[in-house]
Amino acid sequence: MIRRATVLVLAALLPLLAGAGQAQAAGYRYWSFWEQDGTAWTYATQGPSLARPADGDVHGFRFSVSENSGDAAEPRGTAGFDTICAKTPARDGMKRVALVIDFGTPADAPSGETPPAGRTACAQVPEKATTAEALAAVAKPLRYDANALLCAISGYPERGCGEQVSAEKDPAPAEKEPKADDSGPSVGLLAGIAVVAVLGAAAIWQVRRRA
Repeated sequence: MIRRATVLVLAALLPLLAGAGQAQAAGYRYWSFWEQDGTAWTYATQGPSLARPADGDVHGFRFSVSENSGDAAEPRGTAGFDTICAKTPARDGMKRVALVIDFGTPADAPSGETPPAGRTACAQVPEKATTAEALAAVAKPLRYDANALLCAISGYPERGCGEQVSAEKDPAPAEKEPKADDSGPSVGLLAGIAVVAVLGAAAIWQVRRRA
């Protein structure tokens, strides 16, 4: 009976511990880089400063919060090269690269900022140009950090660069309650554990009393 009571206590405690793990889930706010293959998007395997697209390629950028490339949000829209570069005639010695720029949703925006409407652009650049150079031709100002990470396109966002954020939308600074230490368990979790411990002790005492 004592063993059964202990199992019941642990079963009651597990949901609390699981909830604590979910509450601390985090992601990163950044510009992801994509390549279009027909009508599908594929997460790029190299950065825009290394990629050298061919004439007729479609590359995309999406600003969002994600944990890794596996759950990153892809650029929205279905426009292809023929649509984006329809008004840009071919030129000798130059190539045309269609770009899709998705500034993301308000939920992914840094506090106090509003994402611009997404847009497309046809960059006509020298044949050896990288995607970063094509982007600079049509979407200035760009902002990079000291490690050459793309931080902003067309000035968005105004601040921040690949920072870690809560997976859920953070409240405005004025709404946040002061915290002594974010690394420890929450007060709610500690209270829940205390309640379960008390109930478990009572259950074990009852079992021993009956025995």
